[in-house]
Amino acid sequence: MICWPAQFKRLAAVLLWLVVAAPCAAASERDFRLAVPAALEGSGLLSHLLPRFSLKMATRVSVVPEGEAAEAALRLAPEGPAVFTGPAGTWHLAAMAPDHGGVARFRDWLASEAGHRALAAYTVDGVTLYVPPALRRVARAEEVIDGDAEAGRALALTHCGRCHVVDRADRLNALGSTPSFEILRGLPDWEERFAGFFARNPHPAFTQIPSVTAPFAIDLPPPIVPLEITVEDLGAILAYVAGMTPPDLGAPLQVQ
Repeated sequence: MICWPAQFKRLAAVLLWLVVAAPCAAASERDFRLAVPAALEGSGLLSHLLPRFSLKMATRVSVVPEGEAAEAALRLAPEGPAVFTGPAGTWHLAAMAPDHGGVARFRDWLASEAGHRALAAYTVDGVTLYVPPALRRVARAEEVIDGDAEAGRALALTHCGRCHVVDRADRLNALGSTPSFEILRGLPDWEERFAGFFARNPHPAFTQIPSVTAPFAIDLPPPIVPLEITVEDLGAILAYVAGMTPPDLGAPLQVQ
């Protein structure tokens, strides 16, 4: 049996701690807690916004009640930059940890074209309730979807083809009761649907995206083999879908 000197044992312990702690430290630099009043949390807006932000920025946001310890807070009081306006007034992002990288990413995303589109996409009974703050001037630029479209097709066939028809060559391998990629591409909000699919039922029950989705609850195991992809994988799938020719689905139904 080899007896190592005490200093080598201490060095080994330090190296082991660094290996274990490094990923946690990297995550803590991105992930943050956001304090939100009950009225805003109950509106459903954050359930719509935060998954989209997490997907784009690989940053997980934990919503906590107003008054609890947090790195940032959404408040009606003019503390921090105005980020959106709703029925109750203009909301501001107050940063209790102004140097936190995740808080800065969230602030910048809310002020970006992607953040504005996410706000506009949230409606209640067809009405947009939250908009960018009045008189806010933001440079508008066409957003380009980055990703390997060919790899996206292969990933879509592997992961999404279990339920959806990904392309016409694969039309006999899906469930038959789910919309095809072609039909989804023809919808006006196709990008929102694909980018935030993991937050749309039934996907949360079996989907895992590191740094975006929370682990499955121990008492709620996935009902099928989990769908496990990375943010880069989803970007490739989005690039593939963006390159599809959208079908003409006709005018929306008019109900009289």
